[in-house]
Amino acid sequence: MKTAIDLSTKTVVITGATAGIGYRTAVEFCRKGAFVIGVGRNSDRCQKTHIEILKEVPGSKIHFITADLSTQKEVSKLAASVASLLKQNMFTGLDVLVNNAGLFMDKLVMTEDGIETTIAVDHIAPFLLTYLLMPLLSKSADARIITVSSESHARTFIVPERIRRPALFISLWQYKLSKLGNILFTYEFNARRKNAGPHAFAVDPGLVNTDIGHKGTGVLSSFIWRLRQKGGVDPIEPATTILFLASDKDATKSPAVYWHDSAPKRAARNATDPDLARRLWDESCRLCHIDPNWEEA
Repeated sequence: MKTAIDLSTKTVVITGATAGIGYRTAVEFCRKGAFVIGVGRNSDRCQKTHIEILKEVPGSKIHFITADLSTQKEVSKLAASVASLLKQNMFTGLDVLVNNAGLFMDKLVMTEDGIETTIAVDHIAPFLLTYLLMPLLSKSADARIITVSSESHARTFIVPERIRRPALFISLWQYKLSKLGNILFTYEFNARRKNAGPHAFAVDPGLVNTDIGHKGTGVLSSFIWRLRQKGGVDPIEPATTILFLASDKDATKSPAVYWHDSAPKRAARNATDPDLARRLWDESCRLCHIDPNWEEA
């Protein structure tokens, strides 16, 4: 008999919480009583989702913050808003950060920070947000950082020093690079912390029936994704894995970095390459203008 999960004392931040995996994850955390802060790019959509979650789970402790994660300025504002909201509600720390937001671009668009948009949203944003929220995460006795990656990271090579702008833009390749980056970041984070906590996990959600392929894409890419997504699983499946990693007492004891269906999964060999992980960490810090030694325990 499984023990019921009670997260009534936990605080959670979920990016990309207005649809797909993020929405379902927010709902499941609300069911368990957590204080949830959802993040979305569109204010109207955030308000609508807030109402939807309250209807689905009456009495939910759910709040939303609007932020465009493609710019570092907005990520910084988001972190400040999270800290302010937690303080207003008498919380001193953050227990769970779910870096879920992601997009797929079918053309080259550079952000105001001079970074290709897919890399900016899918890799740099979770990296920087984790850095900015570390003071709050460090106040939790058992904080977890969960980043949604993808099986698409496999059969991908990366030159960390060139992630800012591709010499040749290929949409799927940029997405694959960002998902490989998620695992390398998770691996390096844990290596630097030396099991001191917080603990980081990367999640393979599998092929999921979501609208990620319709965001930032043209007619052809959107049509192809619409056909492909029909074979995907319901978002409740990856949401269940995220909930497990956020609550299971023994999960942090595992050396596994990459997880699927609430169990460890073997990542591609270069996803846990120490040299690549260190180089990507250093380059990410350079692009974010932060000290590369910020997370050594």
